[in-house]
Amino acid sequence: MEELRRRNEELERELIKSLQREERMKMELQTLCERVRVAEEAEERLCSQLGDLEAETVDHAQEYRANLVALMEQLEAAHKFIESASFDP
Repeated sequence: MEELRRRNEELERELIKSLQREERMKMELQTLCERVRVAEEAEERLCSQLGDLEAETVDHAQEYRANLVALMEQLEAAHKFIESASFDP
């Protein structure tokens, strides 16, 4: 009978340890879930910011190209003017 009582006490201690481990694991899981949520929100913000930057970059590239074309046209007009002025007596 004493053996059964000791065994029962041992099983109860193991059960308490197991329940404590389970509680710690639940808390760790909650912490990890919160960290994942925060990371996902940060990822969404970064993706949004990246999209905005990409759109801004495209706008800048288009403006740069338009300015470059305008300067090339001005340069061509200046060359024509110089050529016409140098051939006129």
